[in-house]
Amino acid sequence: MNRKDILGIRDLSKDELIEILDTAKEMKRIIMGEKYSEILKGKTVVTIFFEPSTRTRLSFEMAVKYLGAHFGNIEISSSSIVKGESLIDTVRTVEMMKADVIVIRHNMSGTPHFVAKYLNASVINAGDGINEHPTQALLDMMTIREKKLHFEGLKVAIIGDIIHSRVARSNLWGLKKLGAEVRFAGPSTLLSEDFNKLGAKVYYNVDEAIKDADVVMGLRIQLERQKSGLFPSIDEYAKYFGINSERMKLAKPDAILMHPGPVNRNVELTSEIANAGYSVIEKQVTNGVAVRMALLKLLCERSE
Repeated sequence: MNRKDILGIRDLSKDELIEILDTAKEMKRIIMGEKYSEILKGKTVVTIFFEPSTRTRLSFEMAVKYLGAHFGNIEISSSSIVKGESLIDTVRTVEMMKADVIVIRHNMSGTPHFVAKYLNASVINAGDGINEHPTQALLDMMTIREKKLHFEGLKVAIIGDIIHSRVARSNLWGLKKLGAEVRFAGPSTLLSEDFNKLGAKVYYNVDEAIKDADVVMGLRIQLERQKSGLFPSIDEYAKYFGINSERMKLAKPDAILMHPGPVNRNVELTSEIANAGYSVIEKQVTNGVAVRMALLKLLCERSE
């Protein structure tokens, strides 16, 4: 891979996706072993998150430390940004402190792409608005590959708040490139027919979407991005669109259950199935560290 930045799955080729997944498999051996290497000794990675995050931010920090690099994090609430400093001035200042990679999450779509134009340092998109979340999709793909060994012909049903989900968009781009069939399902207020034009199969009946699926993925209801009135109530949503054990029986017998987290239990999916043997939600968390290690390794090797 010869890219300066990782800004979205839509930009990546099938070969690049496979290279990242192969590298992540190697990185996972470090996590499961000594949890330390010096692959990135002397490199510096800084995270800047304008939105709350537990899994993504912490997994980047763990990835950096497992690879022997220096790590820094900017807390927005105590940074010069609250004093009126522009985003470009902030990231340029970070780069002048010799950061090799800057990881940014922002509530406005396109922000990492905008920032990357002004930097020589590599930029990784850790989620931008409702546009993309490339590292989440990559860890999802890694998890599917571990369990299913391939992508060609797999039926992947993604259920929930599609219209506000950058995870759904990134998974659509990636899984389609790797040969899977992607099904989107949710209330008509949270899912547009326009996704058919992007290659997804759109369903408004969850049971139909899950039928014979190899992978079932629930998405968090993003109340913070929604206007009121998109569905009658949380209970109503759970009844008609939540994933439960009965609905999982419609999928293939060896189907796996996924969720990007955090899970609103008994809303997007029941506690029973979140803890079931076919759930790979915890494996996704571990694979998130491996994928982020892989991206850091590939980007820093390119710059040497």
